[in-house]
Amino acid sequence: MAALFHVTQGRDGARFMVIVSPRASKTAFAGIHDGALKIRLAAPPVDGAANEELAGFLSRLFGVAKSSFSIVAGQSSKRKTVEARGLKPVEAEKKIETALAEIDSGRGK
Repeated sequence: MAALFHVTQGRDGARFMVIVSPRASKTAFAGIHDGALKIRLAAPPVDGAANEELAGFLSRLFGVAKSSFSIVAGQSSKRKTVEARGLKPVEAEKKIETALAEIDSGRGK
């Protein structure tokens, strides 16, 4: 996992990179790309709708409150740095490994 995707300890929790693809047909985890989580978002990148949907999706993926997520860099970019307050990096990596296994088995989120 470490070679593909790396989670670090941020100021308040786990910090990691995300690449989003807004205006997708549905919101879904699309794997790892260029060292970041790749997430397709059904919402358009207008008035913060995509960022809001990203927070909701990450909340479900990691099993923590939506309010725990903050975009610390790349607010208006497709490539973002996200921090999950209260989540430890090792916990985040385990959740990502589980999500990757589900995609590999054809049960993606």
